[in-house]
Amino acid sequence: MTTLQAVFDKARAEDRAALVGYLPAGFPTKDGAVAAATAMVEAGCDVIEIGLPYSDPLMDGPTIQDAVHRSLINGTRIADVMRTVEGVAKSGAATLVMTYWNPIDRYGAERFARDLASAGGVGTITPDLTPEESEPWLAASKEAGIDMVFLVAPSSPDERISRVAACCTGFVYAASLMGVTGARESVSSAAEGLVKRTRAHTSLPVCVGLGVGTGAQAAEVAAYADGVIVGSAFIRRLLDAPDEKSGLAAVRELASELAQGVRR
Repeated sequence: MTTLQAVFDKARAEDRAALVGYLPAGFPTKDGAVAAATAMVEAGCDVIEIGLPYSDPLMDGPTIQDAVHRSLINGTRIADVMRTVEGVAKSGAATLVMTYWNPIDRYGAERFARDLASAGGVGTITPDLTPEESEPWLAASKEAGIDMVFLVAPSSPDERISRVAACCTGFVYAASLMGVTGARESVSSAAEGLVKRTRAHTSLPVCVGLGVGTGAQAAEVAAYADGVIVGSAFIRRLLDAPDEKSGLAAVRELASELAQGVRR
């Protein structure tokens, strides 16, 4: 199992940012998600976030919502998410689950953390879990030995950033803008300032997500962040592909472009 610390240590030694890719479990199919994520790793992704499909995706834009809807129609359940993590972890990438809190709460925090660790997962990103409500999950994650990643936003005051960062163990997720996920023509100008403010409160890596979809944008973010997170752009390649083989080639091509970007 590759840890997040090992990933960021390696990236730092190579004088580059880490590349983090996101795909929901069960999309385009249950097996197809593992194949696509593995292709992303082979082409340069250091970390893979496996999304847990949820019926009320508060942070997700239309592209991810479309993929998640298809995954739910495919009958994807938490057991399938764990199997996806297990399959992707075999690629050698540090593998996380990104999930809203309600599915963990319903499944049971201790059970979820334990099952994720058993599947080879190294941690979770929980976008709607606040520090004030996080104690059960912090305890369960610590017991299972998995990392916890929380989000800061451009609107977060320094006191809030400090409190959120104190709950993190793997890295801090810096949302580049106020809004939902989705590739954009340009990365928000607020992202660099948010990374700088976050670093004043933690020694953990700070990764930027929301809005990155090209190698040039990855290079821009990599100039000031420890990691570059890309999700919607990968999903769009799969949605637009006429068949699974073409989809795998498309995500592999994008991952290669992004991997070159974080190395510029």
